[in-house]
Amino acid sequence: MKKRVVLGMSGGVDSSVCAYLLQKEGYEVIGLFMRNWDSFLNNDFLGNLNISQDICPQEQDFEDAKKVAKQLNIEIKRVDFIKEYWEHVFSYLINEYKKGRTPNPDIFCNKFIKFKSFADYAFNELKADFIAMGHYAQTKDGFLYRGKDKSKDQSYFLAQLSNEQLKKVIFPLAEISKSEVREIAQKLNLATALKKDSTGICFIGERRFADFLQNYIPAKPGNIIDIASGKIVGKHKGAMYYTIGQRKGLNLGGFEKPYFVVGHNINKCEIYVANEDNKSYLLSDKMIATDFNQIASKIPENNLTAKFRYRQEDIPCKIKLIENNKIEVNYPDTEAVTPGQEVVIYHDNEVIGAAIIDEIFYQDVKKEFV
Repeated sequence: MKKRVVLGMSGGVDSSVCAYLLQKEGYEVIGLFMRNWDSFLNNDFLGNLNISQDICPQEQDFEDAKKVAKQLNIEIKRVDFIKEYWEHVFSYLINEYKKGRTPNPDIFCNKFIKFKSFADYAFNELKADFIAMGHYAQTKDGFLYRGKDKSKDQSYFLAQLSNEQLKKVIFPLAEISKSEVREIAQKLNLATALKKDSTGICFIGERRFADFLQNYIPAKPGNIIDIASGKIVGKHKGAMYYTIGQRKGLNLGGFEKPYFVVGHNINKCEIYVANEDNKSYLLSDKMIATDFNQIASKIPENNLTAKFRYRQEDIPCKIKLIENNKIEVNYPDTEAVTPGQEVVIYHDNEVIGAAIIDEIFYQDVKKEFV
């Protein structure tokens, strides 16, 4: 009998090609489309450019997924995880922003929705042997590795998954590139062959972010302060709406050199900024990170690298396990390491594990103002 694979179909080209590749490998494929966000139920009005459209992007995505399923002659179902997404992903995101931290919702979306709620439904309700997702990553015996296409590798977003979650997952795009995916889709004339990749917040989409957050976090205006001189250089509408390293949206005109955010004090409603002359305020060389999730069977002593955000080049690092499931990470001076984001540790192509950045230091001094 054919093994049954339940595939997360998003209405995009990646998952569409995954369905074809799984069929080609001889699996019985069932597509499952997730609906995880309801703009009206979740008061998503400010910053939502699509709120007045006749059909929202999410519904259009489902229509596209159905077209591909019909072309490939596979069954497709739809399931709602709106409650689960709010409880496990979005509430966390809002609570982190209230603290002045910058969370990564994609990582929690993978951990709690795609590879938990989705997986439970697939295995329990649809009797799947495996689940599959359109991520550019590889898994072998429950361990995680980068995908072949390094420019699209998404192992960073999967690094909070457990070995158990990874054991029954297939990533059909592990060994192929994005350009090959497009070529396959066009050869098959799939409905999504030329569709643009989705962007924005996981399962929510594009938003004017500061406006979007005001749906859930009331604006608290305050001062923007030059960290070097201590002078007030402007006003902001809410310190929690800005992130470390941010340069756009500060509305600070008339200065010889542009400013960027180096920290904030949520209690005082203050944002601290610096210009290129004081770039050291943006640099750090050590962090403490919490909730360390070790995926590899062991942690090598040498040749470790880290990513502190998705589109970053690997940075050499040393890590040390400390109490309460925390790690200390030491690295060369690096810009804009941000509390709330994820640090992912690699050894060559293998993902060693990941943790949530909690405290950052420069020359062994904690940045108290962050």
